[in-house]
Amino acid sequence: MEARATERTIDRYTVQSVARALRLVESAAGASGEGQSLSELAQSLGTSKSTALALARTLVRFGYLRDVRPGPRYTLGTALIRLGDIAGRQLPLGDLCRPLLEQLAAETRLTARVAISEGGYPVFIERVDGPGSVRFYTPLGQREVPYASAAGKAILATLPEPEVRAVCAQTGLIPRTSHTITDVEALLENLALTRRRGFAIDDEEDAEGVFCAGAAFVGRGGACAGAISATGIKGDLPGWRVEQIGATVVRYADRISELLGGTAGARTGRASTT
Repeated sequence: MEARATERTIDRYTVQSVARALRLVESAAGASGEGQSLSELAQSLGTSKSTALALARTLVRFGYLRDVRPGPRYTLGTALIRLGDIAGRQLPLGDLCRPLLEQLAAETRLTARVAISEGGYPVFIERVDGPGSVRFYTPLGQREVPYASAAGKAILATLPEPEVRAVCAQTGLIPRTSHTITDVEALLENLALTRRRGFAIDDEEDAEGVFCAGAAFVGRGGACAGAISATGIKGDLPGWRVEQIGATVVRYADRISELLGGTAGARTGRASTT
């Protein structure tokens, strides 16, 4: 009995150490090009400098962090370049979807993006700018808040209500603009509208003056695999054009579903498969 209790304690400390190490890497990733000092890393973790230093030295030894002199200051290490390349090869969806993104961008003259669903959050993995369109700074490979983007809301609309509420509790529905939906009930109504029309709209909710339409696609198992979207400057966008862009995005989402072995038009996340 005592041995099992000791083992559980060791496991708990191991998990905590791994979590802290990962948070340290994320903290360094969010820093400027000069990296973060030991004090800043410790503050981001809520730990002592000695704990942060031990973790940082271990991560430096394995190449996940790099100590830059004078300082030292810590930046991301070269091992992450290798892992990023491997991850890209293991996620072929971007390559699979790129021809469709190019077609969508050309047809709508908007920026086309595709995201995978990661626990209800959109993680954009590929982007194609439309001809002559305004270029948006949209970093790839990182989680984005799901409640403020069209792709995110398209993904949320495929989830059961309890899961949507859980995601909202995690994010806190923090406003990004004055148009951001920050009430859970209002968001649920918006998601119901998304399900009825087949696509989601980001009406300046993530960034002022920016409009986006997104639609979810499903995989062979019938679950939502991600979403595709088209983004541009809102301006005086008429309602008929919004519907037209939304319908176009839905059409491309259906084509991705078919490529993945899912069913076109199935956006509930629990569809039957072909």
